[in-house]
Parts: sequence; C-alpha cells; structure tokens
Amino acid sequence: MTNYQVQQASPQNTSLIMNDELMIGRLKLKNRLLRSSISGRIDNYDGSGTPARVNFEERFARGGVAAIISSHVPISPHARVLPNYAMIDRDERIDFWKSVGKRVHRHDCHFILQLSHSGRQQDIGGVENWGSVPWGATNRPDYFNGLPSQSMTVAQIREVVQMFARAAERVAKAGLDGIELHSANGYLFTQFLSSAINDRTDEFGGPLENRYRFLREVIEAIQKAVGRDFPLIVKVTGHDYHSAASFLPRGQGNGIEEAIQISKWVEEAGVHAIHVSTGNMFPHPMNPAGPLPTEVAKRTYQAVISSGRRTFLNFLAFRYALTRPLAKSLWRKSQPFNKPDGTVDPERLEGFAAADARAIKQAVKIPVLLTGGFQTAHGIAKALLDSCDAVTIARPLLANPNLPLDLKDGWDGPVNEPCTYCNKCLLHVIENPLGCYEESRFANRGGREAMLQEVFEIFKDYQDCKDNQEDSRE
Repeated sequence: MTNYQVQQASPQNTSLIMNDELMIGRLKLKNRLLRSSISGRIDNYDGSGTPARVNFEERFARGGVAAIISSHVPISPHARVLPNYAMIDRDERIDFWKSVGKRVHRHDCHFILQLSHSGRQQDIGGVENWGSVPWGATNRPDYFNGLPSQSMTVAQIREVVQMFARAAERVAKAGLDGIELHSANGYLFTQFLSSAINDRTDEFGGPLENRYRFLREVIEAIQKAVGRDFPLIVKVTGHDYHSAASFLPRGQGNGIEEAIQISKWVEEAGVHAIHVSTGNMFPHPMNPAGPLPTEVAKRTYQAVISSGRRTFLNFLAFRYALTRPLAKSLWRKSQPFNKPDGTVDPERLEGFAAADARAIKQAVKIPVLLTGGFQTAHGIAKALLDSCDAVTIARPLLANPNLPLDLKDGWDGPVNEPCTYCNKCLLHVIENPLGCYEESRFANRGGREAMLQEVFEIFKDYQDCKDNQEDSRE
C-alpha cells in the first residue's frame, strides 16, 4: 500500500529533529514543518472568502503542520494573479480571515497570511482589469507568457507601499499570527529585485540597493502599522535562473550573492525569518520542481490565451501531439534533479535548493525556511541538519495532508502513496478546484472517482463553516 517503511532510529534521530520547537520572532512553532503557499480558485469572484477556503486551510492544520502560510492574498483587485482568491483589500474582509484563523488555531497551528501583489504576473486579471495594464517594475512583458507590464511611477510605488501597510493592519485585526511577503517567483517584489527584469533608471533601479528599496519601504511601512514585533517573513529567490525555460540566452538574473545580501538587509530591517525559493517567474522549471504536464495544459491553458503576447503560441505547443514533446523538453532542459531518461529522481528533487538555504543561513542569524518537495523523514532531517531551520511543504501535503502525523508516527514518508511531483495540480488550478489529479495514486483506493471525491471534499460542511464565521464576530 505504501512505498515507505517504518523509519528506524538513526544517529540524528529524525523524529526529534522534525518535532523540535522553533521561534519565529514571538511565534512559537510546535515543529519544523510548515505548509507552504498553495491554493486554488475556491473563493468568490469578488474576492470574498468561502467556507471551502476555511475547510481547505483546516485540513492541513489538522494534519499536523506547525503553521500554514496562506496562498497569495491580493491587497487590491488590480494586484491579483487569478480571480476567485480571497483578498484583504478592505476592512470587510477581516471577519472572514478571522474565521480562517479561528479554525486553524483549533489544531495548535498558526496561520501566516501572504500579502500579495501580482505586478505583471497577472495570469488572469478578471473582468475589472480589462483594458488596463498591470503595474510592474518595467514596461517589458515577461519572456515566457508575454504578460504585459506598465512601469510604475514613484507616486504609484508609494501608493502600493501604503496598500501593503493597510493590509497588514487587517491581518493583525483578524488575529492572524504573521505575514509573509512573497519576493520570489516573479511577483511584484521580484520584478523590482531581479537584475534580469528591473530596467529602471530611477532610485528603484540600477544597483541592488536601489532594486531592494521597494521591498525595504514595504517592510518599514508594515512595521509602522503593526509593530516591529509582529512576525514577518520574507520569501527570497536563491537563484533567478532567468533563462531556464527559454531557447535563447537571456542572462541568469540574480544569483546567490544577491540573495545573501537581500537576506542580510531584511534581517537588519527587523524581519523575523527568511523563506528560500527558486526562480523569477511562476511557474518555473525549478518551482514547482518537476515536469510540465502538457496533457493537462492542453485542456486548461486556454483560459490564459488572452492574457499575454505568447500565451496563444504556448497553447498551440501544448495542444498538439507533435509539439508537446518539444515543450516538455524545453521545460526540463536545465532541471538538475532528473534521471538520464528525463524523469524526476525524487531523491535529488527533495530539497534540491538546500545549497542556497545553507549559504543564506551562514550569513544571517534569523531562522531560514526552505521549500522544495519535502516528503520523507530522511530528506527533511538532512535539510534541517545541514541547511535550514524549518521546511515548507506544498504539493506533498496536497497529496497527503496528514504527512506530518505519519512522520511523527515513525514513517519515513506518507502512509498513502507519495506525491509524484507530476505538477498536474498546477495546471488544473487554472480552471478546476485545487487537488491531487494524479490518478495513479488512487489506483488501489477506488480510482478516478476516489480522486474526485478527495478533490471536492473541501466543499462539504458549508453550514459548519458558516456558523464559525458568525462566531468570529462575537
């Protein structure tokens, strides 16, 4: 039934390592396992939250993680990546997020909200953004999808800084436990930080210190709004790998030296932890690490055709049998965790960016978190001993929400079939509810019907969630 055996005691004592407490500022985590940012289009179109969101988050809290980092939560309708994500753009949203936090807290789990601005990474802007060009650090579109961008004026930058501060105030009023700023993977902060994207000539462009200025001002504004002791995490890119999905040489962008310097600056600014990721766009061949599931993209990618200059060409590449192998090959050409036949090697993928986290950890004193396909006790223990203070997990938890409890019970991985890193969840989320769509994992559990039942599980018990939203107002 399972691919893993019970983990015997080792010299490192993996169970003790994973279940050791960790402080992030004033926040005490019960173990070293966090759910990383992952979610789907499960909220209302207008940015209000749904009971399905509450169920979704509670599922992971019940499974044993110490903290949940939310999906990207837009600070404005014009800052969203996709519609149907709950936002925090006005005070009316506070009660909903309070209800989310209350349900998560039932399970001795913290809830950290990721404040988000898409910048040009606006995959589907929604009807209210028709006719407008997303703000960004540059006028250039991204090279992969051709998503357009309008270079922000200094006045617009100051406006967005204050929007982050007001959003942070709402996080605090909702009784949530911390904030993460996503300055990795292609969103607005990345667009300012990356030397491969930022082509500005004003005080927000040029040398790294100038490119960091926007992030620095947001950090300072948040601290002014909620206090320097309110737990604050900054997610950084260890390496941009800017040309990873391109036939043409486009430069590499930021590397580990820039990431180390940014990490030092955010530590000096009073940030409480650094979260290490990879890549300066999303999706990226190294994030989420694994193949490009063109068999899913041919059905769902059509939803973004109108979003960018190259999206139609990408759709055609995914759509036809003759071109799909070329698209897959381009995606995996620079991936360091594949076998000679091009398939994923799980042992090499798990924690593949540990060297970046190790380099940053050696340069700072605050905790360093690392994401990267973690789902085995031995892989997690190796990272904790060698490279980071905690690991964050997304897809393997989507596949097995109870993974932390399985590991705590002495297993070396999930009791059920492990995540295959197929990335079908990634391409399904454009149109369909987020969940594991790898049917092979359900072969011994009822097949496709069991898979769909698990995907739709979060849409049950609406009344219970509704009651809890009412309780949050008391």
